Amino acid sequence: MADSFDDRHIGIDDAARRRMLDALRFESIDDLVRSAIPPSIRVDEAHESIIPAALTEREALRELRELAGRNTVNTSLIGLGYYGTITPAVITRNVLQNPSWYTAYTPYQPEISQGRLEALINFQTMVADLTGLDTANASMLDEGTAVVEGMLLARRASKAKTDTFIADADALPQTLALLRGRAEAVGIDLVVADLASDPELPEHFGVFVQYPGASGRVWDPSGLIERSKAHGALAVVAADLLALTLLAAPGELGADVAVGTTQRFGVPMGFGGPHAGYMAVRKGLERQLPGRLVGVSKDADGHPAYRLSLQTREQHIRREKATSNICTAQVLLAVMASMYAVYHGPDGLRGIATGVATKAGLLARWLSDAGVEIVHENFFDTVLARVPGRAAAIVAAAHDEGILLWQRDDDTVGVSVDETTDTATVHRVVRAFGGPESRSFAFVVEAVADHLPHQLQRASDFLTHPVFSAHHSETAMMRYLKRLADRDYALDRGMIPLGSCTMKLNAATEMEAITWPEFAELHPFAPAGDVAGSLELIHQLERWLADATGYDTVSLQPNAGSQGELAGLLAIRGYHRSRGDHERTVCLIPSSAHGTNAASAVLAGMRVVVVACDENGNVDLGDLSAKIAEHGETLAALMITYPSTHGVYEHDVARITAAVHEAGGQVYIDGANLNALLGYARFGDFGGDVSHLNLHKTFCIPHGGGGPGVGPVAAKAHLAPFLPGHPMAQSNDHGGFTHDGAPVSAAPYGSPSILPITWAYIRMMGPNGLARATRAAVLSANYIAARLNPHFPVLYSGDNGLVAHECILDLRPLTKETGITVDDVAKRLVDYGFHAPTMSFPVPGTLMVEPTESEDLAELDRFIEAMIGIKAEADAVAAGEYPADDNVLVNAPHTALSIANAEWQHPYSRERAVFPVSALARDKYWPPVRRIDQAYGDRNLMCACPPIEAFS
Repeated sequence: MADSFDDRHIGIDDAARRRMLDALRFESIDDLVRSAIPPSIRVDEAHESIIPAALTEREALRELRELAGRNTVNTSLIGLGYYGTITPAVITRNVLQNPSWYTAYTPYQPEISQGRLEALINFQTMVADLTGLDTANASMLDEGTAVVEGMLLARRASKAKTDTFIADADALPQTLALLRGRAEAVGIDLVVADLASDPELPEHFGVFVQYPGASGRVWDPSGLIERSKAHGALAVVAADLLALTLLAAPGELGADVAVGTTQRFGVPMGFGGPHAGYMAVRKGLERQLPGRLVGVSKDADGHPAYRLSLQTREQHIRREKATSNICTAQVLLAVMASMYAVYHGPDGLRGIATGVATKAGLLARWLSDAGVEIVHENFFDTVLARVPGRAAAIVAAAHDEGILLWQRDDDTVGVSVDETTDTATVHRVVRAFGGPESRSFAFVVEAVADHLPHQLQRASDFLTHPVFSAHHSETAMMRYLKRLADRDYALDRGMIPLGSCTMKLNAATEMEAITWPEFAELHPFAPAGDVAGSLELIHQLERWLADATGYDTVSLQPNAGSQGELAGLLAIRGYHRSRGDHERTVCLIPSSAHGTNAASAVLAGMRVVVVACDENGNVDLGDLSAKIAEHGETLAALMITYPSTHGVYEHDVARITAAVHEAGGQVYIDGANLNALLGYARFGDFGGDVSHLNLHKTFCIPHGGGGPGVGPVAAKAHLAPFLPGHPMAQSNDHGGFTHDGAPVSAAPYGSPSILPITWAYIRMMGPNGLARATRAAVLSANYIAARLNPHFPVLYSGDNGLVAHECILDLRPLTKETGITVDDVAKRLVDYGFHAPTMSFPVPGTLMVEPTESEDLAELDRFIEAMIGIKAEADAVAAGEYPADDNVLVNAPHTALSIANAEWQHPYSRERAVFPVSALARDKYWPPVRRIDQAYGDRNLMCACPPIEAFS
């Protein structure tokens, strides 16, 4: 095999390609692609990509090392929601660097996701315990956007007749910037006030308190919260979870909602992300929670089992009526944070927090001894020093010492210590303030109570569930993580053929740099000179992605596809308003679209109008023309996905975009299916004004069990000024354009610590490799469609009966003839050793299959034979060979425990149940639970760790 990376990334070799093309009756793969992709949208042959030619894996790592070497890892004491932390090596090796965890998908098939679901319910229990509230979700994208979601939840749940929301002036500056932009778009009147000064409160639906404040101040907000509730408002508190091991919980202070980040629980700063935000709510608000919520239900044998509850894919059900556009989580980072709590336990966390508070107290004492005024008497980890006129000089002196401080203004400097801070560092900080050059380090323990208010010191227990006390040795932790991973099905076991989700290989070389300290240990607000390598990597990626998509500029700030959608729509909104077109608020969205499209449009202040699709799955041109005519003067945008959500290259996309432009609207092209276009067509060339791209789909960032993701937004030049900016960004140069819109993520560049993955993928593939990946993906999808069409009709196809990179198998005829449902087929695939394709989206009763270019022919054939075998089993039920209510399909999946039962009473054999093909006898994946009762879990909502007795 050649040394080129694309040969190793792409699963189809020359011999397999020939066999597949013969099955499709095409002479060459170029003939196939030319027959599938409409000529009208293909890239001009004269276009020369600026993406450089491919490097080998070793060469790419060498170039990454050069970029990393341009970063300077100074000791950050900036704080502001980002802290140094120690990731236990057992978690780094067995979670972050383990493909069993990072290649898993969102747990929509809970029977084969029990490991990550248990880790997430540990996360929810950890958050609920520490915040003193009843129910926590399975993570948010970051702290700033979690606060925004808290504001939106308060608006939904409050009975107050007002649009006013009050925010703490001592909130994190990036959070306030997010609140301002997001509130304006949806008509919320944001009032920022010094809440600790006990101000008069106007009528409002919600109040937001930072606890402790960005300045480090710790104060008791319970009186303010009580007065706010008298207005009928809800109280949202952003709390530091480590501080909550020592401070009274938000729930104990009267909070309705608690939000924040779990970054300092073992997740490196990573120049801003990804990190797992959190949200917890009091009883009665659990059905208002955005995002993912893991609950406990039971399986077919009555055994407890975990599954996603309530909010699962809410956007697909409620669309423009969805309560949030958040359709994902930060699962991999939430797993790391939860395991940090499992490993340390309550005593360990309390000990870490006590150490932090002690160092902060020591810092305050030594600064006072040096004649520096300490602004706040009460604090946890952040000391605010008043140094009239000297702030810049002190920050510069500390930088010379290799330490980063926060200049709040000309007269004050903030210093935030963390678990990595040692006494020598505290001394170096004080020296930068003018303290003594040397001192004795005879350590005197500072009583925490001296600077934590007595009435706020925590008295309640937390993390009392046995899981938080059972795995404190590395041996126990390693085995616990292994047990959980073994319960799951991830890409390291086999193909995950999910349409719309592109579960391709995340190569080890791509992953290597994310743990390098030069990338992992940077603070997002570090000086530009310290992060030159990361900024250059970001600028290169922006240029490459703009070139690949036909746009002029790219923002990498959105940290999920949904946030990329929102950013693009906000850019369209800003563009229209800049031209005085305030009435342009209608967003046309095809009925086939991903549900987040509609939800994002609403959050961007738009009104959704649905456009019909025709019988071939294309946008109905007649209905589109009628909707444009009806709403022409108020048309803001059309959102379409290309290739369509139905997996088809639509002929008329250029006509569609031209019609929208002629009416004065903008065209948003959802980039979810970019893997079917790279190297062959570009959104910006056939009428797109703006698109988001899913780096976790097309560009190899792992799904991580449901996150992280990155959703950059790419746009034409006229929209560039309205793309997300950030008040604390090191640079506002984006390929010669500036981005001055409101931020959509807490950090300036979203989730930059995982951008080396995409950088490495593009650098090792080169433009030719990216086009080759498209060819292989289209070939594999059409091969599956052709092989399975005689058994399961392919619902939609384009020219010459071809599909794009995915195909929709129609199971409705099978259900009508046999009674076997799409759920039965999905669960039976587990017995065959597969993760199911996407179920009932975009069409109920169907499976959407996307094989990706990473899979080899043997795996494709294994999946095809499994589906054909399932069809035969369903036919046997229809023929009366097995009862409709007792057969291998309706009872699937089968566990080892279920077939070990001495009283086997089913009309099929145990062997037939678990070894439907002989190869499984040697290499069998055993699901840990049988089919889960979804309705029972929603009727009996339980979202925290169940007692151990439940599993006996």
